[in-house]
Amino acid sequence: MASYTKAAQQWATFARAWYLLDAKMQPPGKIAAATVIRLEGRHKPIYHALSDCGDHVVIINTRHIAFSGNKWEQKVYSSHTGYPGGFKQVTATQLHLKDPTAIVKLAVYRMLPKNLQRRTMMQRLHLFPEDVIPEDIEKNLLQEIPQPRAVPKRLDEYTPEEIAAFPRVWTP
Repeated sequence: MASYTKAAQQWATFARAWYLLDAKMQPPGKIAAATVIRLEGRHKPIYHALSDCGDHVVIINTRHIAFSGNKWEQKVYSSHTGYPGGFKQVTATQLHLKDPTAIVKLAVYRMLPKNLQRRTMMQRLHLFPEDVIPEDIEKNLLQEIPQPRAVPKRLDEYTPEEIAAFPRVWTP
């Protein structure tokens, strides 16, 4: 009887959980940092670098990520085909218009450890450009990862009472 409880306890320890992360108005680097911890399994007490104990991470709203400053035009993603003259450079804006999930995928991929487990961990990453998730994935979700950066409300989201109650620093 005791072995049955141990087996159930061990299964619960090593079971892969599914986490949800909303990327709306979040920088890709902060999203990737929070995601990599769950993909590697570093949040678990049983973590070891050689064990594959990471969880699944579902990231929604990748179309609505936010870069600070002028990075949409200045950040360049480079690749090479392997042929002479095959060096390609694409700005973040061009890459985002072509594939809204590519920037987040590249950020996570580059933040993962450079070893043989990286591709296996990337298979447990699920990216969606909007907040629509397939039903079979949605039923597996267990917990939501808090957004790394607090999203401030826009001015049109405040009620007139809140605007009137806001303290005046300077009166004309």
